[in-house]
Amino acid sequence: MPNIVVVGAGVSGLTSAYLLSKESANTITVVAKHMPGDYDIEYTSPWAGANVLPMATQSSSRWERQTWPELKRLAEEVPEAGIHKMKSRVYRREKDLEKLRSGEYAFDGLFQEDPWYKSLFEDFRELSKDELPSGVASGVEFTSVCINTMLYLPWLVGKCRANGVVFKRGVLQHISEAGAWGHAGSSTKKVDVVINTTGLMASRLGGVVDQDVIPVRGQIVVVRNEAPYMVTKSGTDDAEGDVFYIMMRAAGGGTILGGTYQKGQWESQADPNTAMRIMKRAVEMVPELADGKGVQGLDVIRHGVGLRPYRNGGVRLEKEKIDGTWVVHNYGHAGWGYQGSYGCAERVVELVDEAQNQPRL
Repeated sequence: MPNIVVVGAGVSGLTSAYLLSKESANTITVVAKHMPGDYDIEYTSPWAGANVLPMATQSSSRWERQTWPELKRLAEEVPEAGIHKMKSRVYRREKDLEKLRSGEYAFDGLFQEDPWYKSLFEDFRELSKDELPSGVASGVEFTSVCINTMLYLPWLVGKCRANGVVFKRGVLQHISEAGAWGHAGSSTKKVDVVINTTGLMASRLGGVVDQDVIPVRGQIVVVRNEAPYMVTKSGTDDAEGDVFYIMMRAAGGGTILGGTYQKGQWESQADPNTAMRIMKRAVEMVPELADGKGVQGLDVIRHGVGLRPYRNGGVRLEKEKIDGTWVVHNYGHAGWGYQGSYGCAERVVELVDEAQNQPRL
């Protein structure tokens, strides 16, 4: 019976633990400093929008391709998971076309003029010219999903606990310390595999200290106003690092107005000037969001800041031996942790199986 410790309780850790727990032979403990219900700048998952807007290029789209069918199924069949379907629009601004075509744009595949994900969504279509806002060269529409993280993360915890997963609060200074956090009743049994889903903290965790992991600061405004659809566009005319998106969380979770994409920034407090720019962009692009009343028509719930766990070189999804124990790494998802969660977790299961079939060194 493999004894497995998952370090981290964000969406990557919980999804990995959930899929691993489907194998009855596995004994699984999740150990984390932060758990669902917590709000901390180190803990990214509660701050996410979160929706499905494919960001990968076609060559690296495996994780998103594998995840979409499951999130779609949950939206259709499992209301308690807190996921619903929404129409989504992706706009390409005229002034961004040269940058998009040269491959310089930071969001990889999302704004491609002939995106690979057109085969992913059944109702994908190009928008007609008369459907485009001023300054927008082209755009697409498709039905995607938006996740209420306040419901979805606890739902994942519940699915794990139903399968016997044990949750423990703990702070690790070194990844090898995970061996002391094994399943209750298994304290004398050596931990066979550790799953490292520490996200941004992989940059500081002993035994890992991945210097390619940096924060990408995202500031948002959460409002009570209902959005008619999700929307994003390829750029803004505001400050460097400002981006634009709107999405409405399922089941009363509020509408997310965003945002920023500021690499290397650790600041945890919301900036009032940035918040005002976010709100102005939102009501200018979607006036009906505030009934045509502008920023004054927005009913603000809160301002928030989250740090996306970006990794130069992309997600780290591999196994290695550290101090004699197999460690499977699953971190560095930047802003696509939810929409790649099942695909990456399926790979974690594969890597655990590979590790268990290999003799100990």
